Amino acid sequence: MPVLKASEVAAVLRKGGSARVDSPVSPRFQVGDTVLSRNIHPRGHTRLPRYARARRGVIARDHGVFVFPDTHAENGERKPQHVYSVRFSAHELWGEQAHQNDYIYVDLWDDYLDPAPC
Repeated sequence: MPVLKASEVAAVLRKGGSARVDSPVSPRFQVGDTVLSRNIHPRGHTRLPRYARARRGVIARDHGVFVFPDTHAENGERKPQHVYSVRFSAHELWGEQAHQNDYIYVDLWDDYLDPAPC
């Protein structure tokens, strides 16, 4: 992996970039599927917020295939997989004191999700 030089940082930030990849990875979930987020506690990087771990949600959207940031930050492995917008009820995340009509959407990679038991 090439090293970014200090003199190159401004140009790279101006250009921007995307972690989206063109890879033929099949989605594990479809819009409307009920999922359970994993209860993981890695030592390193993760994009799975603690408040959303071990919570039941519904797939609201499939954003496509992206580099998995956890492995990429750890060892440079891209590990492409789908990223989903998962809708959680406020009750599921914050408890009964949350408003019953509120929802929170969290973008989560395949490795953070399992099919929810019936």
